[in-house]
Amino acid sequence: MTTLNTEIFSHDTEVDVTHKINTMELDNWINHLKYIKKELTNLIGICNKNLNYKLDDDSVSDRFKKKEIENDTLLNALHNYANSRTHIVECEDTQCDMVYINEHESYRRSYLYHLDKYRRLKDEFFNKMQGKFSLLKVN
Repeated sequence: MTTLNTEIFSHDTEVDVTHKINTMELDNWINHLKYIKKELTNLIGICNKNLNYKLDDDSVSDRFKKKEIENDTLLNALHNYANSRTHIVECEDTQCDMVYINEHESYRRSYLYHLDKYRRLKDEFFNKMQGKFSLLKVN
C-alpha cells in the first residue's frame, strides 16, 4: 500500500483501509489549516484598520497573531507528518502499523484542539463586534 493511492479496494486489509482513510483525513486537515491561515490573515488585517480602538481591546489583533503562529506550527507539523507517512509501505508487522495509527490519533487530537480554540476565539471576536457596527440598510 502506498500513501498516495487512497482508493480503497476489496482486497485491502483493515489496516490498509485505516491507513488510506487516515491519509485522506490528513489531507483534509492540511487543506483546512491552509484556509484558516488565509482567514487569520484577513482577520488580522481587519483588526489592524483601527478596529482594536473601536472595540476598546488592543489584544484582539495580538490573539489572532498568536493563533496564526499556532496554526503555522501545526500546519508545518502535519506536513512533516505527511512526509513521514511515505514509510508506511515499509511496515512489515502490526506493531509498526500501530505506531503510525497511534501517531495519527495524536495528531487528530492536536488538530481538533486547535480547531476548537480557534473557533472560540473567532466567536468571541464576532460577539464583541456585534452591536459595535451598524449595517447600512439598502432600500
